[in-house]
Amino acid sequence: METNSIDTLPADDSHAVNILTPQPVDKADRIQTIDLIRGLALLGILMMNIPGFGFLGSGFIALLSKPEGPDFYAFAIVGTAFEGTMRGLFSMLFGAGMVLFTMNKQEQENGPTVAEYYYRRLLWLVLFGMFNAYVLLWFGDILFFYGLCGMLLYPFRKTKATWLIGLAVLCLGINTIRTEIWYGGLRENRAGYLEATKLEKAHKKPTEKQKEAKAAWEKFENNRKPDPKKDAKELKAMRGDYGTVFAHLIPRNSESETYGTYFGTWDWLMMMFIGMALLQWGFFSNKLSTSTYALTLLIGYGVGLPISWFYVQSQVGWVQDPGSFVDTYRTIPFQVYDVRRILLALGHASLLILVYRSALVPWLMRALTAVGQMAFTNYLSQSIICTLFFYGYGLGYYGKLSYYQLYYVVAAVWIFQLIISPIWLTYFRFGPFEWVWRSLTYWKAQPMRRMVDVA
Repeated sequence: METNSIDTLPADDSHAVNILTPQPVDKADRIQTIDLIRGLALLGILMMNIPGFGFLGSGFIALLSKPEGPDFYAFAIVGTAFEGTMRGLFSMLFGAGMVLFTMNKQEQENGPTVAEYYYRRLLWLVLFGMFNAYVLLWFGDILFFYGLCGMLLYPFRKTKATWLIGLAVLCLGINTIRTEIWYGGLRENRAGYLEATKLEKAHKKPTEKQKEAKAAWEKFENNRKPDPKKDAKELKAMRGDYGTVFAHLIPRNSESETYGTYFGTWDWLMMMFIGMALLQWGFFSNKLSTSTYALTLLIGYGVGLPISWFYVQSQVGWVQDPGSFVDTYRTIPFQVYDVRRILLALGHASLLILVYRSALVPWLMRALTAVGQMAFTNYLSQSIICTLFFYGYGLGYYGKLSYYQLYYVVAAVWIFQLIISPIWLTYFRFGPFEWVWRSLTYWKAQPMRRMVDVA
């Protein structure tokens, strides 16, 4: 998913640096808790992406049709506690990072303006997203969307937090209305199907409108049924060489970027606006009281987890019997998705900050912070590692692992990145992809080696 503010970030105001020439922020001037939370989100998002890398999509139908066993339990745990929350945190931090990027720069009489640096940075991010999708072949890339949505944030960089929350609510409302319009059409098709079926059983002729609704509902149900021939074609293509996988994924990548831009923009912007507001309130920069973080944790988990469990159960009902599901719910239960993930995202971030303050596991906090500081590199390296492990031009494990076994791969990638990231940053100022991005943004090669550790 879905990377976030993966650029360098300055520390709080007391550590602000008067920069005469725009440049990346030094390690000593970063806000550690932002890197820390970003590190958690970066690792956590792989839990949601891993099925896309290596699990046949139709497998979810079998998994949810019989809700028992290790596959379903893995799905239920990840779905209840983490689905959407890591991408939510990433989006929040991206919004915060966009503000910090502009705060860290001063206008120059000669040379590019802050706005030019800002948009240059995002244009490169869009291209990196296309690289991730069309070269690394990860159809679940989010860099492309973050670059596009980030371009809309600049005019709001100085907007007050309350207005930012209002904008987030507006985005949520637009998403809600659009979903209800779609679900309302589905319910109409279902009602027409039932009416047409009843008339046909009574040897009466349905109206043209009822026939159209019946056909639309039957198409909807048929599209949800497993197709062995389609699955076999999918497996053969994904286990092929690079050219075969590339050709197979071109339509999917194009559809994903088009669909995501059209339907996902309000989702991304909602979380980014929330992140910008939370930055103003000092939430991400560890400025609030311990009791505030503890209360946020209790509310986030206490309210978010029950709602999230209802969401997972709704997914089961949706797969097992969509007709009964639509007949039962006048409003689609999946509308709770954004509310639950906001609550859980804030709960996860609060828990992490409380652990950070307690100094219980300093080694883990340092490792997560390093992962977050190298989030851009780590995000793209997840694409490289997972495509090489699952796709045919690598080890070819696509479709060979059970759902729960996918998380063994996740754990291995986590361990690798938690070990490598702090070691790398001992010798270098940036991750390799961060260095490329910064050098392109400032149109000047940035110093890479760490001559003196100022931390």
